[in-house]
Amino acid sequence: MSRLNVAMALVLMVCALAVIQAQHRSRTYFVELERLKKEARVLEEQWGQLQLEQSTWANPARVDTLARSRVGLVAATQERIHVVAEEAETRVATP
Repeated sequence: MSRLNVAMALVLMVCALAVIQAQHRSRTYFVELERLKKEARVLEEQWGQLQLEQSTWANPARVDTLARSRVGLVAATQERIHVVAEEAETRVATP
């Protein structure tokens, strides 16, 4: 009976250590999960700010104003516009 008690005590200790290890791993994973959630919130906030910034920079009225003031862009007059019409050609592939 003594050997059975020793064997059962060893099994019990191994199980207890396994439970402790599982709890530790669970806590570690939970801390990592919370850290990643926080990082995701920060990245989502940055993404929203970047989208807002992109919409501001790409505003057609702003681009037009900058093109006129900084680059000196002006609208083309009718005399400077030339329309080139392409002729419809049918090509036959020759071997």
